[in-house]
Amino acid sequence: QVQLLESGGGLVQAGGSLRLSCAASERTFSSYAMGWFRQAPGKEREAVAAMMWSGGSTYYADSVKGRFAISRDNAKRTVSLQMNSLKPEDTAVYYCAARRYGSRYYVNQNEYDYWGQGNQVTVSS
Repeated sequence: QVQLLESGGGLVQAGGSLRLSCAASERTFSSYAMGWFRQAPGKEREAVAAMMWSGGSTYYADSVKGRFAISRDNAKRTVSLQMNSLKPEDTAVYYCAARRYGSRYYVNQNEYDYWGQGNQVTVSS
């Protein structure tokens, strides 16, 4: 069972930045596709950013393009989400997710095998 441990959420003012990190327990992390999702109150969970195993291909939701950046360090078994120019509408619980044998990026939550515990991000206006 792969464990994903998230860190880095919190409260920030609009226009500020936060960095989320997700550490994986799995030694074969480098073969996993990774994604970040978020869920705001009363809304469905949505993909924010995703990355294939090698980092060679990435996806960003239109709402975060140019503001968020996903990255991974396979040696450290971590994936991060740098969030800049945050807006109140970015307020949500953020989850990292992992998929075994990720030959591309994936944006459907049903395509992922493991999930982090979720981390609250609150952006005040």
